[in-house]
Amino acid sequence: MTEELILTQQRDNVFEIILNRPDKRNALNWPMLRALPGAVAQARRAAGVRAIVVRGNGKGFSAGIDLNAFFELPAAYGPDWQRHMREITEEFQALLNSLAQVELPTIAVLHGFALGLGLELALACDLRLAAEGALLGLPEARLGIVPDVGGSTRLAQAVGLVRAKELIFTGRQIDAALAERWGLVNQVAPADQLDAALDGLLAEITQCAPLAVGMAKRLLNGMFDTPRGLALEGWAQSQLIATQDFGEGVQAMLQRRPAQFKGK
Repeated sequence: MTEELILTQQRDNVFEIILNRPDKRNALNWPMLRALPGAVAQARRAAGVRAIVVRGNGKGFSAGIDLNAFFELPAAYGPDWQRHMREITEEFQALLNSLAQVELPTIAVLHGFALGLGLELALACDLRLAAEGALLGLPEARLGIVPDVGGSTRLAQAVGLVRAKELIFTGRQIDAALAERWGLVNQVAPADQLDAALDGLLAEITQCAPLAVGMAKRLLNGMFDTPRGLALEGWAQSQLIATQDFGEGVQAMLQRRPAQFKGK
C-alpha cells in the first residue's frame, strides 16, 4: 500500500482512509487512486467494521487531481493517449466506484477544501460532513473539461439538476453552509467539533443492523442509473480532452493566469 494513503482502524467498528499529501494539498495522483480499492477491500475484510471514513491530512481534504498525472498518461497509454480517454476515464471511475459499491456506509469528512477530483471522491461516499468554512467545487470547466469521475452524475443526484448545472457551468466554489442547504453535505460543524459530529453519526449508524444498512445502500443506489451517467461522462471527456481549450486550461493553471479559451 502506498505510503501516501494511510490506513488506520482507530476504533473497532470504524476504518479510516486518510489522504496524506499535505504538502501537495492532498492532490490525488495515480498511486493514491490505485491504492483506494485495496483500502476498501481491507476495510470490508476487517472483523467488526461497520463504516468507512475518508478524510485528508493537513489544511484540506483534497485540492483535486495532481496535474502531473496528465503528463504521466503518454507513458502509460502511448503518445496518442487522448484517443484512449474513455478507457482512462473508466479506470478512474472504477477506482472511486469501490467506495460507492462496497456494502458498508462510507463517510467523507471534509475540511478546508474539496475540489475537482477531491469532491468527486467525496461524492462517491454515501454521506459527507464538512467543517464550517470548507470550500467545495468542481472547477473542471475552467480547464476546458467536465467532471468525469462521477462528479456530474453524483452531483446531480445530490443537489438536483439545476443546482448541478449552476456549479459545473460556473466552476464556482461554495462554502459548507450553502453546500448543506443544497444537500451536497449532510451536516456542517465547527472545525473543532467535526470529530464529535462524526462520532454522533457513527453511533446512530452502528445502532442499526449491519446487513440492513448494507442492503439499504444497494437498494437506494439501484434507484438511479449511475452507470449510464458515468458512461456519458466518459464520452464527453473523450471529446473535450483533445481540444485546444483543454491544453490552454492546463497551461493557464500551471502558469497561474486566466485562461484564454477559443472554443476550439
